Amino acid sequence: MAEGEGYGQKRAYNRAVDLQVILDKSQPKQPYTSATFLTHAKIPVSIDSMHTIAHNEVMVIDGATVITGNFTFTKAAEEKNAENLLIIESAELARRYTENWEAHRKHSK
Repeated sequence: MAEGEGYGQKRAYNRAVDLQVILDKSQPKQPYTSATFLTHAKIPVSIDSMHTIAHNEVMVIDGATVITGNFTFTKAAEEKNAENLLIIESAELARRYTENWEAHRKHSK
């Protein structure tokens, strides 16, 4: 697990944010991963085993805002890496991302 990975999600969950996560099938194979950390923090985690890698860094906030890009929400991403983040205010785009997320959640365990 990358340095700081999962900690922002735990802080959001502790503030009663409805937080749900889908991770790819590589997660359960590692000894300590985001899946382990988030599960211990009682954050609902699903594993998408239909895809080798789920490389979707996306957040939908309040059905109106989409945050996406390759930013991985880790301390390294914040302080060391060259990553990008895009914030889009669009209820229509948020709806489409939510529908896509739900489609992946349906085939995840």
